[in-house]
Amino acid sequence: MERTPATTPQRSERERTGGFVVIAAMVILMWLVETIDIVAGDLDGAGIHPRDVDGLPGIAASPFLHAGFGHLIGNTIPFLILGAAIAVGGLLRTAAVVGIVVVVGGLGTWLTAPSNTVVIGASGLVFGFATYLVARGFYTRTPWHIVGGLLVIVVYGSTLATGLVPTPGISWQGHLFGAVGGVVAARALHRGRRGAAQPV
Repeated sequence: MERTPATTPQRSERERTGGFVVIAAMVILMWLVETIDIVAGDLDGAGIHPRDVDGLPGIAASPFLHAGFGHLIGNTIPFLILGAAIAVGGLLRTAAVVGIVVVVGGLGTWLTAPSNTVVIGASGLVFGFATYLVARGFYTRTPWHIVGGLLVIVVYGSTLATGLVPTPGISWQGHLFGAVGGVVAARALHRGRRGAAQPV
């Protein structure tokens, strides 16, 4: 009988906890930044400035900037729910998904959003998390991943669809390329692992 190292369950639990810490820390930072923005001054100018090379750092800053607490609350709830579903897979997977979605979504937005605008908000990450969870099941064919993806479609499908409709004052480009980033993350992290035993 094969023996499993005694540290494996503990290590797995630590990795999972690390994923939850990343998601929670990002939300705390969003709320801290918005509080500073409201109380001390306008930080929203640090978001994505399309096709402005000096504004490229806004790709990393944009998810933490919001147009008021209403905007922030609207992003916080799905960010926590979908982020927690990803965090179950561990710290490294969570960090990889966040990183890929931020880069792909941010660059796509930077290239295509209207000039002389500033794009802010975590909704690109929310869209990326959702499409990652859906596309992951396609690549792994793991029952839990497939069921999870279907749940995301049932709960957030209409939101995802309407979020891609051009609407004044809302960056559908951020939503679209965030969603593309989620598919890219699923492909990068799960391609070729179909049928293999994987953590959720």
